Amino acid sequence: MLVLRSVSAMEITKSARWGRSGRWRAGLAVAGAAAIGTASLLGPGTTAEAMGAGGGDARSRLQRDADAVRDTGATGLTVLARDAAGRETQARSGTASLKDGGRVPFDAYYRIGSDTKTFTAVAALQLVGEGTLSLDDTVEQWLPGVVAGNGNDGSRITLRNLLQHTSGLANYTDIAFEDPAELTPERFHAQRFRSQTPEEQVAAAMERAPGWLPDADDPGAETQWAYSNTNYVLLGMVIEKATGNPWAQEVHDRIIEPLGLRRTLIPDTSPYVPMPTAAGYTQFPGRDDLTDTTLAVGGGADGGIISTTRDMNTFLRALMGGRLLPPEQLQQMRTTVPAPGYATDGRTRYGLGLAWRPAEGCGGGIWYHGGTSFGTASETAVTPDGRVSAAAAVFTTRFGDEKRFLEQAEAAVRLLDRAVCGDRKRG
Repeated sequence: MLVLRSVSAMEITKSARWGRSGRWRAGLAVAGAAAIGTASLLGPGTTAEAMGAGGGDARSRLQRDADAVRDTGATGLTVLARDAAGRETQARSGTASLKDGGRVPFDAYYRIGSDTKTFTAVAALQLVGEGTLSLDDTVEQWLPGVVAGNGNDGSRITLRNLLQHTSGLANYTDIAFEDPAELTPERFHAQRFRSQTPEEQVAAAMERAPGWLPDADDPGAETQWAYSNTNYVLLGMVIEKATGNPWAQEVHDRIIEPLGLRRTLIPDTSPYVPMPTAAGYTQFPGRDDLTDTTLAVGGGADGGIISTTRDMNTFLRALMGGRLLPPEQLQQMRTTVPAPGYATDGRTRYGLGLAWRPAEGCGGGIWYHGGTSFGTASETAVTPDGRVSAAAAVFTTRFGDEKRFLEQAEAAVRLLDRAVCGDRKRG
């Protein structure tokens, strides 16, 4: 069965990179399909424009970089940056709909995909700070018998392992999309309203042997790393077990409501994205056309949140500024391990629901996560002190064209890095 769930940009990038050798990751094959010309994506009335209180140079640079993402073949995008003085600069480019035209709304709602993991990590770390959870707790303590079979052992896996992707557990999305024949427009449309429970997702992962077993008795042992959505599904289950409340309620009560994120929501099994939004398009393997994949069930603790660029900026700045976590837990979140394969530069490191990458002009690097779902790529960046940030939504994903996928992803990273580090260098 094709289960429509959010996946990370890292997973898809790995698919693209491994596609040459025939390997599949998260079921996203990379075919050598013909690229779609940029001009064909942009209809009348879709010229880009920027707005904001920032300086003209910041606006024009942000617009140029947004247009550069569009020029890789993205149908449309919107981006918002906030400088150290709190001034906002926005840009948009492309079209809101290949069918109906129009401009991408500056304040568009969009699926943030695996950026959801940072919200889940914050909720878990708040519970650690309150003494309800410990990072050294094992999965078996909270979810007896859930992680078992085929060599899986929940007594060997801690909550830190889940948060850090050092558990060794199989990624359930790898299994869900294992068969290339599953990933077609026809199957997408036939199953876009179907969902799985967290228990079903974890059970699917338990059908596979783990890549390794961590040593829960020796946290200092050599760390192995591999991204797995299963980790955060389990964290959602642990949060529910520890609090007696659904994961979504805890995230809402602890993060969304206190920060006043009035345009951030958790739709659960609803396939709808609120208006205003833009249509999200996916290029499926073996195809050279784009399919409207806006309407689909989104995900849970691993990738189920819908937000806006303004709310994402507010969230990131509050997190790095110390408003969401006590100092000890924020430091734990920012304690990283090498994350081979998470980005193409090989220098990215992963903490607890948050990643770090080097970036010139930003004091050495920036914090981010990123998330990709059917039809939408969420990109974020924030300086270590939380004073400068940016967030973007790109409404196109290409699972069938390695070259175009990587070009778009790299242009989006440049857009965010320049938006954040350019302001940083100007003081």
